[in-house]
Formats: sequence, C-alpha cells, structure tokens
Amino acid sequence: METIVVERDAGVVTVTLNRPEKRNAINETMWAELLETFEAVRSRTEDRVLVLTGTGGAFCSGADLSDAGVAGEHQLVHMRHVADAALALHRIPNPTIAKVGGVAAGAGCSMAFGCDLIVASDEARFSQIFARRGLSVDFGASWLLPRMIGLHRAKELAYFADVLSAKEAEAMGLVNKLVPAGELDAFVDDWARRLAAGPPLALSMTKALLNHSFAVSMDEALEDEGRSQTVNLSSADTMEAMQAFLEKRDPRFEGR
Repeated sequence: METIVVERDAGVVTVTLNRPEKRNAINETMWAELLETFEAVRSRTEDRVLVLTGTGGAFCSGADLSDAGVAGEHQLVHMRHVADAALALHRIPNPTIAKVGGVAAGAGCSMAFGCDLIVASDEARFSQIFARRGLSVDFGASWLLPRMIGLHRAKELAYFADVLSAKEAEAMGLVNKLVPAGELDAFVDDWARRLAAGPPLALSMTKALLNHSFAVSMDEALEDEGRSQTVNLSSADTMEAMQAFLEKRDPRFEGR
C-alpha cells in the first residue's frame, strides 16, 4: 500500500491514512486502496473490528482536489469510485470505529461519520467543508447526517460548512466519546479489543438491524429480529455464552 498502513492484531484491523504532508487528503490511489482494504475486511472472518484513523496529527482533510485522477476518466466515473469506497465501508458486517485526533473535513468527515462509532480527542475538528469549495456533500453524508442528527441540523452543517470543535460535535451527537488527546489511543484500543472479543455473528446482525431500521416498519423490524435471534440460538457462540455464564467465566467466541 502506498497511501495507507494496514495492521492486524488479535482481530483488530487498524487502517491508518498515511499522507501526512497533505493532512491525509485522499487521492485516486488512496480511494483504490481503501476500497481494496474495506472489501478484504468484509471477507475475512478473522477480522472482527476495523479502526480507521490518520497519521501526522490529522484524520483526513478530504479529497485531494489537486489530484488529477485517472487520465481521460470522466468525473462521474471518479465519483463512482468514491461511492464504491463509501459502500464498502458501510457494508463491513462487523463494528467500525473512527479514531479522530485532528481535522476531519469534507469526505474525511463523512468517512468518520460512516463508521459505527466515533471517538475524538479534544484536538479534533469536524467540517462538512464542501460548500466552501463550491461542492455538494459526498461520501454518503446526505444519507448519514439526517440519520445522525436530524434533517435540519444536517442542512445547517452542509449549508454553512462551519468547523466544529470536538466539544461542539459531541454536543450535537456526532461523537460517541470525547477524550483527552493523550488518552485517545488507549481508549480506542480498549473499545476495539472489547468488540473483537464479542460475538461476531450477533454483533453483525445487530449492526444490520440498526442500519436497516429507518427503512422498515415495526412489524418488519420484529420479524427481522426474530430471524436473527433464531440464527443466534442455533450458533455455537450462543451455546458458549450460556455455558460461560453457568461456569462464571468469560465466553470465547469464534464466530460460528
């Protein structure tokens, strides 16, 4: 990989955006490498949690607008590459965490919001910067933001393109946890390892149920829950959890 660093440890996959000279702005190569990595995590049963972060004191400053892209490629084709990466992140069945220690702007901000959980340091900043560049929102922000904070708040962020401090983002409900910069790594590591030790099948189905919740009726949600619970109750992991409870020990989940 030229633009990202991928590390695996005990079920936790850490993907670090690695263009510090550009505050991790995403060029055509990074789009392709992110897509490849997200799809690999989706297909590997041993990958249980994805942590997405950036190097050099930034999360991601957005798309690299100075990047020429692929010669002769129409802009719509390029934007479909962006969409492919956004969908690949969204389709990862297991939990994803954005670890934001600096600026997250434009597509970088949308990418953080596309993760299941967002942990920010007190030095983080967030902006849907698109309008300042004469652009509309992308990387799924039009779908994500209304679900996270409601339609009118979403329009406020998109129209004004203001830069939010970590504290402001937390108050708005955009951040799950706000921690001091010196504690960010340890906090996210703890969350990631706790999730990696959890039941992969059950967590993946819970994620799917919650992601689909805005598109189904209560009747449909209950039916989906019933099917998911039926799968759980026939799994080795649920039997292991029950046995561990009786034996007063921590369960050891294997994803089967």
